[in-house]
Amino acid sequence: MEFIDAVRAGLAEVGDPARAPDMQRYMKSDMPFRGVPKPARAALVRTLFAEHPFTDRAAWIAAVAELWRDAEYREERYVALDLLAHKRYAPWDGLDLLPLYEEMIVTGAWWDFVDEIAARRVGPLVLAHHDTLAPTMRDWAVDPDRWKRRTSVLCQLKARDATDTDLLADTIESTLDDPDFFLRKAIGWALREHAKTDPGWVRHFADTHALSPLSRREALRRS
Repeated sequence: MEFIDAVRAGLAEVGDPARAPDMQRYMKSDMPFRGVPKPARAALVRTLFAEHPFTDRAAWIAAVAELWRDAEYREERYVALDLLAHKRYAPWDGLDLLPLYEEMIVTGAWWDFVDEIAARRVGPLVLAHHDTLAPTMRDWAVDPDRWKRRTSVLCQLKARDATDTDLLADTIESTLDDPDFFLRKAIGWALREHAKTDPGWVRHFADTHALSPLSRREALRRS
């Protein structure tokens, strides 16, 4: 695909091999980096997305999937997420993309990928298709994969006053006893974000549940 070739060539051109090892170490990534800082990637994708617009939804989805699945460098997956998030293609988001998002969560398996997908991809779907996806998020909350569990907790980060507090409570309670750092951090983060809308609910939840010290500290940071 011409677009994919352009992405790979562009990342190679703007990458800094001297920075790549430090970026890989910081992210604790098995996949190598090209050494492309975020501002340079943002400038590159603006150009590439303007030069290679998609007029077909299936082709757009295929490009995202190919960038993700065949990535040799981590920045290729960042570009896949950038393509998903581009405002031009916002009308193409839909419930049928959830299996792709699930695949990206499981195979990405790290916070830099998962948090973006949870908050900006899965979250809007949960809001738009609540009756369908609330049970799915409850299922994810008890899934063996910790990144699906983290997603279930974080999927309402941007919901504000549309937050389903029953769903938030259920997903947190399902992971409450898990000692995993990323899950405990997610619980605190989700509660801290909801505290911006309903601090009383969050305080009551924190006082009536055996949160880990990390989760409680994060949840009540602004209290």
